[in-house]
Amino acid sequence: MHKLGIIGYGGMAGYHHGQAARVGDGFSVSAAFDVDPERLELARANGLKTYDTIGNFLASREFDIVLVATPNNFHCEYTIAALEAGYNVVCEKPVAMSLAELDSMIAASKRTGKLFSVHQNRRWDEDYRIVREVLKSGDLGKPYTIESRVHGQWGVVHGWRAYKVAGGGMLLDWGVHLIDQMLDMIQEPVKSVYARLISVRTEDVDDYFKLLINFESGLVAQIEVGTYCLDTMPRWYINGDAGSLRIQSWDCAGKIIKANDRVLDWEPVIVQTKAGPTRTMAPRPKETLTEKELPKVETDWADYYRNVMAAIDGRAELIVKPEQVRRVFRVIEAAFESDRTGQSVIF
Repeated sequence: MHKLGIIGYGGMAGYHHGQAARVGDGFSVSAAFDVDPERLELARANGLKTYDTIGNFLASREFDIVLVATPNNFHCEYTIAALEAGYNVVCEKPVAMSLAELDSMIAASKRTGKLFSVHQNRRWDEDYRIVREVLKSGDLGKPYTIESRVHGQWGVVHGWRAYKVAGGGMLLDWGVHLIDQMLDMIQEPVKSVYARLISVRTEDVDDYFKLLINFESGLVAQIEVGTYCLDTMPRWYINGDAGSLRIQSWDCAGKIIKANDRVLDWEPVIVQTKAGPTRTMAPRPKETLTEKELPKVETDWADYYRNVMAAIDGRAELIVKPEQVRRVFRVIEAAFESDRTGQSVIF
């Protein structure tokens, strides 16, 4: 039986507590620590034993896994304290405020021999799993461009996400998920990173960013997150040398388009546009294209915790590994540097 103790019983902690029942037998949430009496009152109302000091919480031995779900600027401190107290640790994302902090957390995990993972739950998103399966199948051939984006329309950044001191901004909030998905799917080395961060309606942090990741093979990945995009674009758009894929939104509506012929023996018509005639951009005849449905996938966010328990018990390999998290954070730090200098960062 594995029990979870939560540091920071805020909104995300409530989510984790709610997910516990879905993980299945052998997993439960038993305790919480917070500096806010109102959050502790809520935790008690939800059936948890509560602590108002970190020392008493870590000394309690009420649990064997600690979830760190505080604002980001406290992640490093509490993660290392929990590891050194002999607990396995799951940290919310973004894992740290800097690569140096993350390295100290990884070092503490190695020193203590305790499991350390980051809650990158969006590796279990249905849209991502569809894209990963299609690319793995080779149905698109060799991909040369992948676009991944999340667009909001309200222009509002909530809570700690609006404050730089707490590790706010869209690059560290949504960006860390989308970069993690991209690097989990594309295993080849990153060659360079270019980024532009913009504060449209949130003064202290970025509420829009665009990031280009150039991989060693020549594949270009574009990641874009914006909170004030009144006309949204597809969640995924991919082009390969044997087909294209589009997924419009999280409802996973989309399609795969493939060419029937690899060698064109037809003469494209000249299309008259307001910008003049074009043959290069003329549409293909419909009979040369085939539309395919996207594959169906079964996925469950609760599988993250099922894997953590299995890894602790020695029954499975940890899926979200510290070295993968570090690779993601290197790209994040490069993105901040690229925005500051206006130049690409070469790896």
